[in-house]
Amino acid sequence: MLKKLFVSIFAVSMTFAAFAQEDISEAQKAAAAAAEAIQSAPEAEAPKEPAAKYWKTSLQTKLDLGQTSLTNWAAGGYNTVSLKTFIDANANYSKGEMFWNNRLQLDYGFLYSADKPILQKTDDRIYLESKWGYTATKNLYYSAEFNFRSQFSNTYDFPTPTRTLDPGEEYTKEDWKDARVLKSGLLSPAYTNLALGMDYKPLKWLSVNFAPVTGGFVIVDDPFLRKSYGQPLKKEYEGMAEADLPKDGDGNIDGNVYKAAKFEFGAQLKVDFKVNVNDNFAFSSQVVLFSDYLDKPQNLRVNWDNRIDWKIAKFFSFTIMTNLIYDDDIIIQTQDDIKAGRAGKQRVQFKESLSFGFVYTFASKNY
Repeated sequence: MLKKLFVSIFAVSMTFAAFAQEDISEAQKAAAAAAEAIQSAPEAEAPKEPAAKYWKTSLQTKLDLGQTSLTNWAAGGYNTVSLKTFIDANANYSKGEMFWNNRLQLDYGFLYSADKPILQKTDDRIYLESKWGYTATKNLYYSAEFNFRSQFSNTYDFPTPTRTLDPGEEYTKEDWKDARVLKSGLLSPAYTNLALGMDYKPLKWLSVNFAPVTGGFVIVDDPFLRKSYGQPLKKEYEGMAEADLPKDGDGNIDGNVYKAAKFEFGAQLKVDFKVNVNDNFAFSSQVVLFSDYLDKPQNLRVNWDNRIDWKIAKFFSFTIMTNLIYDDDIIIQTQDDIKAGRAGKQRVQFKESLSFGFVYTFASKNY
């Protein structure tokens, strides 16, 4: 009896051991499979930081149209049509302690008036600025700046023709062309400067640049205009009296006796002021003073530009621009001087422009 009981207990024990061994084996297999799945699973990628963007670009275009039509208008006047375009492109780079700012401004406009059957240019400007800077101390940067200023086409004055008219006759287009006087043209003049110095930015909207080492050229490609823009005589004509200089067919001094390009070396002070009062109103001003060490350094060349932009609707804006220039080398002869037989002299040049028209700004891009 005891023997049978012992055998039964042993059989039950072995049965439980077999079941336990089977469970342990299954558990081991499950653990191995889980470990393999964990190892083969792709690693979770850390979230990527956005790529750094160093460039910021923008482009603004503006088109102004004007038209006046008169029919039996007792007060008098003339039918006119005017068109003016403006492009302002910017590309600025900033990384760490270095920046590089570039700006291109293009203006062109003309007017047609019934009293003069010929197109008259009202605006014409090419202005390129490029400034590189590197941090010296807080708000102060070492700087190198290049700028180029010229225009696209010829500009004329249109004095009244001198041809005697018959009763009821009017001056023709050819009469006005014959009477016109050339004042400037493409690369006549053109100004280039490379200025090395320091740039001070105490405020976000104010920049003061002083460059004691500034060199560049004044270029007057058209020989007819070289004297009026103060170009020096070529080496072979230096020291000669004006009366002895070669003359052209009209008895005037041949413009080819003057150099097409004059080198200047001096100091430049440039102040830029630009503030956006809000999304619709902006004001900018730039003053540039230049002194030529090589020729009358006490006589400063002055360029002062101001611009007000008032956006009064989504695609329409009101603009006021002023430009003031004084250059001791530029001789200006007015119509009164011509009538009186006087030579021209240095004068302050001033232009004011008020316009309303279509404006579109391409969205600024960062990359």
